[in-house]
Amino acid sequence: QVQVVESGGGLVQPGGSLRLSCVASGRFASINDMGWYRQAPGKERELVASITRGSTTNYADSVKGRFIISRDNGKNTVYLQMNSLKPEDTAVYYCHVYTVVPFKDFWGQGTQVTVSS
Repeated sequence: QVQVVESGGGLVQPGGSLRLSCVASGRFASINDMGWYRQAPGKERELVASITRGSTTNYADSVKGRFIISRDNGKNTVYLQMNSLKPEDTAVYYCHVYTVVPFKDFWGQGTQVTVSS
């Protein structure tokens, strides 16, 4: 089994910063893609940012220039540095990993990010 655990969410004022972390553990050969998704109340889950094992990144237009995704392959960890946060960034943020052997998607339980004054 594979466990995916996020941390780092919380309450922050507009313009502030937060750093999310996600670590994957368990039985797998390696991890291919890693990413962050978010879901706001009444909305569908959407991709925020993703990163391949070779560190090629992809961002949603709404976060380009403000968020930075990175990973540490040795620690099976992915990070999301969120800067210049806006109220519309408020959502539950979910970590996603795609493992190799087994070739399967896994999700974390989610961490709440609230941007409010």
